[in-house]
Amino acid sequence: MALKVGTKIQIRDVTGISAETKQRIRDFLQGAVYCWCNNKPDEWFSLRDFMGGYNFYWQGTPLIELYIKHKNLGKSDEDAFDSAAIDGGWLLKKVIIDDKRLFDTKIEDRIRKYKWIKNND
Repeated sequence: MALKVGTKIQIRDVTGISAETKQRIRDFLQGAVYCWCNNKPDEWFSLRDFMGGYNFYWQGTPLIELYIKHKNLGKSDEDAFDSAAIDGGWLLKKVIIDDKRLFDTKIEDRIRKYKWIKNND
């Protein structure tokens, strides 16, 4: 586990997408985490930094599959987006746990945030 020792977190599996799609999303998020740690090593981040704001339109990324999954379940655009973001959060948490680097985590503004703890092996 690559979170700070003593951190209590819950892990949930994301269902309704193929294992291949899930891995593609995790790979995409791993790249985002790597980029964040390289460019903003002292700043907290959350899934919102990768999926929200200017990154709201997921077309051309594997993240779109989360949205499509929820739209196919009959959800409105807003509900599908919200549910896709929740799924993305679970996948990001798994990425952080599997990362070889050490991260701190906290809940702030009702969302989970992470921060790379530098100089760890």
